[in-house]
Amino acid sequence: MSLKKVSVECRGVGLSYGKTEVLRDVSILVEPGEFFALLGPSGSGKSTLLRLIAGFNVANRGQVLIDGKDVSGIPAHLRNVGMVFQNYALWPHMSVYDNVAFGLVERRLPKDEIRARTTAALERVGLAQFGQRRPGQLSGGQQQRVAVARTIVIEPQVLLLDEPLSNLDKKLRVTMREELRSLQRDLGITTLFVTHDQEEAMTTADRMAVLDHGIVQQVGSPVGMYDYPENPFVAGFVGTANTLPGRIAEAGADTLTVEVDGIGPIRIAAQPGLQAAGAVQLTFRPHTVHLDADGVGESAAYLWMDGEVAASEFLGEFVRYRIRARGHELSVDRPHFSGGEPRAVGAAVRVGIDPSQLRCLRA
Repeated sequence: MSLKKVSVECRGVGLSYGKTEVLRDVSILVEPGEFFALLGPSGSGKSTLLRLIAGFNVANRGQVLIDGKDVSGIPAHLRNVGMVFQNYALWPHMSVYDNVAFGLVERRLPKDEIRARTTAALERVGLAQFGQRRPGQLSGGQQQRVAVARTIVIEPQVLLLDEPLSNLDKKLRVTMREELRSLQRDLGITTLFVTHDQEEAMTTADRMAVLDHGIVQQVGSPVGMYDYPENPFVAGFVGTANTLPGRIAEAGADTLTVEVDGIGPIRIAAQPGLQAAGAVQLTFRPHTVHLDADGVGESAAYLWMDGEVAASEFLGEFVRYRIRARGHELSVDRPHFSGGEPRAVGAAVRVGIDPSQLRCLRA
């Protein structure tokens, strides 16, 4: 199976149902051969955007381009785009083989070619021996593979995945997302993957777009978006973030001073676009906060505060504490080792914040 790698681009796409705007001026560019995730909460417009790229929805404005060609007016069955649906949409009365071969039969290809391509697609997803079974005789993970095989057998230019792992248990989701990523790399096919699960997006995507209320909040790599969110929504949705509300007190060429109620001035490295005074939020990740000088001593580089444990959650690999300190509540993650006991609620602690891990965002 040899595929030409193509780009997918949305330019100023807008979609409304009556007065309800579902997509607002969406512009993204997916590079040829890229695994790109659309991430956002329910109702953010990510599945609507995917269906629009597939041709099942029609935009009120803007363009959708595949391989540089505007396909906005081309019906779904002529776009050469393959889509795997959330519920897999397999025909229960047909065998696995016939489900996979269906698209080729509809195209009236020669029987020998149908047989060869269907067999190859089933082999590629590890289901060659299950061709004569019915979908109801397969596990959820196997059904998902059938859905993928049925899609790639027609050799689409673009593969669209609409939350294909949401019906699987957690352990199987991890296995299947690894298999999907491996298959995508093997095929080299441009892929868009819709999910509301940040972990799925961050572990599979080359890049991703975060949507909220139909608006693209940020586009970037998982690492870049996690480390450098552009607004409070992205900071809180891509991972867990602490926030300290404050005001810019001083903006120098190299440093930025933020005044935080109850804490005082905090000096961090200067950031582009934050030279003027105004309300801001300092954000930082729970795992970057030190507890009782663990491993660092009371370094002068850190902001140290006395606090107390308000609550704790044992999450296996780590314990997440909620610490009250100087009128703020902070989430602090500490690794768990066998035999260790979480700090008791009400216990006095010292927390240390590393200024180099703080990101300043407009409130």
